[in-house]
Formats: sequence, structure tokens, C-alpha cells
Amino acid sequence: MSTPIVEIRDLKTYFRTPGGVAKAVDGVSFGIDAGSTFALVGESGCGKSVTALSIIQLIQGPAGYAAGGEVFVNGRGIMRLTEREKREMRGAVISMIFQEPMTSLNPVFTVGEQVAEGIRLHQKKTAVEARAIAMEMFGRVRLPDPASLYGEYPHRLSGGMRQRVMIAMALACKPGLLIADEPTTALDVTIQDEIIRLLNELKASTGAAILLITHNMALVYRNAERVGVMYAGKIVETARAGAVFSQPMHPYTVKLLRSIPGPEKRGLMLDTIAGSVPPATDYPAGCRFSGRCPREMEGCASMEPPLAERGTDHLVACHLHDPAFMASDRSGPLRPETDGLAPIQAARTERRTLLEVKGLKTWYPIRKGIFRRTAGHIKAVDGIDLTIKKGATLALVGESGCGKTTAGKTIIRLLRPTAGEILFDGGGVRDIAAMNEAGLRPLRSRMQMIFQDPYSSLNPRLTIRETVEEGLAVLRPGMGAAERLRKVTDTLERVGLGVETLSRYPHEFSGGQRQRIGIARALAVDPEFIVCDEAVSALDVSVQAQILNLLKAIQQETGIAYLFITHDLGVVEYIADDVAVMHGGRIVEAGTCEAIFSNPKDEYTRRLLAAVPRIDGRRLPARRLP
Repeated sequence: MSTPIVEIRDLKTYFRTPGGVAKAVDGVSFGIDAGSTFALVGESGCGKSVTALSIIQLIQGPAGYAAGGEVFVNGRGIMRLTEREKREMRGAVISMIFQEPMTSLNPVFTVGEQVAEGIRLHQKKTAVEARAIAMEMFGRVRLPDPASLYGEYPHRLSGGMRQRVMIAMALACKPGLLIADEPTTALDVTIQDEIIRLLNELKASTGAAILLITHNMALVYRNAERVGVMYAGKIVETARAGAVFSQPMHPYTVKLLRSIPGPEKRGLMLDTIAGSVPPATDYPAGCRFSGRCPREMEGCASMEPPLAERGTDHLVACHLHDPAFMASDRSGPLRPETDGLAPIQAARTERRTLLEVKGLKTWYPIRKGIFRRTAGHIKAVDGIDLTIKKGATLALVGESGCGKTTAGKTIIRLLRPTAGEILFDGGGVRDIAAMNEAGLRPLRSRMQMIFQDPYSSLNPRLTIRETVEEGLAVLRPGMGAAERLRKVTDTLERVGLGVETLSRYPHEFSGGQRQRIGIARALAVDPEFIVCDEAVSALDVSVQAQILNLLKAIQQETGIAYLFITHDLGVVEYIADDVAVMHGGRIVEAGTCEAIFSNPKDEYTRRLLAAVPRIDGRRLPARRLP
């Protein structure tokens, strides 16, 4: 039996907080063999990233501390190494691709200098040699013009480009263990595919081990040998990837897998997990999934189930698979199990055209010289045609930089178009492309946008009440304060947030809750059309399912139309009625969702669809829990 490259034994990482000790990682054990990928999955707040930071020894006091356990790398215990020895290990033996590249890159150094620094330190290369290796790595992760990019600063790069810089930095020294924390979240499917191929090439050529942390279950299905499912600081199930997807044993794993959107679930509400992960300062005494579990029994909340082998190389921590527990006098499930896949009713509206875009262009001038003369244009949107019907969803897909977000912002006139027509016919209004702000103001309430990043799009200084009420105050000036408060309260409840959230601030909410606030802000003014710009791309599958169900329910109730901008084609297959594929500022193919996915005509569309990682629907669990 081979010795794992990394072995974690009963790892515990705690944090001192004003609310008590937060047990972020509370007794985690697993190993990763040479040349294999171990995927760690679970909802936000389960402790996945803290586990990764603990392995690479980046948890520092006084708040965070190692409360127990050990980490072995190549058989060597690393938790008691000196800080100098740990620095020598990082980058050379263990490397990490961090989740947020903008905060992980130093803003005062060029990206080339930052990649070359690790090469000089760990490989003992000269500055010239390190520069050459860094530019070679830039080419391998498909960054354009490596020689010019070497001297660029992080803020001048897109999110996807910064992520690729981080990947180049992590791979440059050929580490024995690569920790990849959400390595493809900000990337398009084509770049995702290339990056995963690159990671797999590294694994095959060097025998490196990979710890993959992701919420993209299709990536896990296609690339991991083993999977660990983490919940509330603990591993609740671990097994070979095939067994986890085809025969999951823990109710939490089953619910996670059943919340994944896909074409087979079109017309059905997605399964969701009630509630949220408990705070790390207040875990239940027994099973930590109690209170949310559809199979909870008398005693689950008070007795903690051990992580024990319940099949060939399949470990699960659940009383359902403990013969001694089940043989005792139990009253059965405390709540009835439901499959959660209720049919979605069609929107109660005729599918007439609500918005029509003809020849839309948004160009940006390139200024050069001391007199800032125009020397050409960046053609972000270059003559597109779109038709969006009332009560329908049009998905706009394509790679980063193709012009999707610019098109969305131009259509609702957050940007001024260079040319073209935008015909909004909800109430007889024609061509809003040439309107000035005064003419647009009466229409603002009818066209809204849910922005890509729910945190940066919310004002941190405003309470949730002020955030949602702001649009009403501006766009509904005749509405009194009491009526506005009722509207805010009703809208928050509509998106699943109670009145207790009114006085709280954005930083007090999870990512999924912040996205709900962004949706509430858009809905408060009763729009007829919403641009959803990557509205679910950064969310866990369980939270994503809640948001998709919410959007579909609101559409059924009100007949609202969506322009759904995304790079997640699995979500598109589930939610979209029509699809438009954008490339280089132009629409290269458009049609119904079924036609685009079953019989794409354009070569770019075929390449895009071929890069999508997929889960065989036959390998997913049935609707009922085991």
C-alpha cells in the first residue's frame, strides 16, 4: 500500500471570537495518494478553506490556532516546523491556488515579478532564468502576450486573467501537493477545461497530489478519484468519487447532489436544503446536520455519529447506517421526507415580445498621444440582435470579454449605446437607445439588474432596509414612508428574508443571503424585465438551487422576463427558454435552448459545449433518500 503524499489526522483548527471558540475544523482526517485528486465539497462555512490553510500552515494567531491533530507531508510532520522551514516548504513542496486572486496578489508588484519571485527562491534560478520560466508558465495557462503581461499590475487584469496568474504561480515550482481552492470559479468553461487539463498533466507528469476544493460538482465527477463531503467542521462522508455520485449514504450528500441543475430537471423545482450551516461557535451536541436533515430521528441531535466504514472503502457519519442505533427504540423520522421536485407552473402570461434589440453597438474609443486623439475603438458590443419575450428567460452565454455584461448594461441603459435600437414595448415605449436620463427615469423601475458580485454591489454603509428602500424613494416619489416600509418588508419576505434583517448590514450575511438582498432590491420596484449578470455563478449548489427556484417562482407569479448572463451552461440548460451565444462582441448563434444544446450549428458554440463538464444523470441519486 502506497504512502499518501499528504495525510491529515484528526486536524482541529479553532478561532477565538467574541461569541466564543469557533471550531472551524473539528477533527478532520483524510489522505491523498501520489498522482491522485481528492475533492473536498460542501456548503460555504463548512470549513473547507480553513482545512486547506491549515495544511499549508497559513493559520496564524492570535485568533486562529491549531487545537489538535497532525499534518504529514511525504511522511514528515509539518505542524511543529519552524517558521523558516514552513516558508521553504510553501511553494516548493505545497502550493496553493487561492479562491480570490485579487486579494492574493500584491498590488504594488507586477504579476511577472510575483511569479518569478517563487522561482528564484525555491529553484535557485537567476532573475533572467526566472523571468523566462514565468513567461513560459503564462503561456501554458493561456495568458495572451506573456512578454507584455509580465510587467502588468494585478488591477489591470480581468478576474479570469488574475486567476490564471495565480495558477501559473502555484504550478511554477512543480509542487508535490497542489491545493486548488475554487480554481475555476471565475473562469469560462473553455478556460476551465484547459486549466483542469493542465492540473491533470502536472499530476500525471510529476506524480503530484491535488486537493480540489470546489462547488462545481461536475468538475469533481470528472476529475477526482476520491471525495470528502464536509459539513460544519467535519467530514460526514468519504469514498471513491463514483460511489459518492451513484450511491451516496449521508442525507446531506444526497441533498447536495439532488440540488444540481440540469436538463433532466427542466420544469421542476430544484431540491433544496432547508436552513443554513450552523455557526462554528454553536454546533449541535449530536449530529451537526440535525435540524436540517430530512431523515432526522429521535436522538440524532444529542448523539454524535462516528465516521465509520459502511461499505468497501466508504466511510459515513450517520445514524441511519449504525445498526446499533437503528436497533434501539426510535420513533422514526421527526419530519416527513419530500422529494422537493414539484413541477413549475408556466408563467401566466402570453409570450409577446417585451424587448427587442436591433444592431446594438457599444464601442469605446482608444485614446493615444498627448492630445488624446482617437486611434480606433474597442468594439465591446458590435451589432447584436436579441428578442426577449414576456415571462421568458433568454440566456446570453460566451467567454469572458465577449461583451455579455456590456450588452446587459447597455440594454437597460446603464451605458449609452454607440448605435442601434432598443425597443421596449411593455407600455408602448419605443426605442430607448437615444433617450436622455430625464426620458429614461420613468422607465427605470421597469428595467432592473442583479449584479454579478452581491457584496461589492451593496453599499456597506446602508442597512438592508435602506438598500431596498433606496430605489423606491427615487423611483416611487409619491410613496409615503409607511407604505415604503411595508413594500420593503413584503419584498424581503418574498425572497426568504425576515423582518429581523431590516437593521442589519451586508457584511452580516452569507453570499447566498446577499444575493437574495440584491434580488429584493431589483424586485422592490416591480420591474417587468431584469438582467441577471452571473447571479448564481459563485454560489454553492444548495444556495444556487434556492436562488434558481426563487427566480422561477417570481417569473411564474409575475410574468417577468430575464436576460440571464452566465458562463454556467448547466444552469442555462435548466432555466433558459432561449439561448444566444456571444463571441467577439457579436451573436454567433441563437435559438431555443433545446436546439442550441442538441444541434449547435456554429463551430464556436460546439467548442463551448464540448468543454462543459457533465455528470451522467443516471449516476445521480434517485429522488428518495436511501
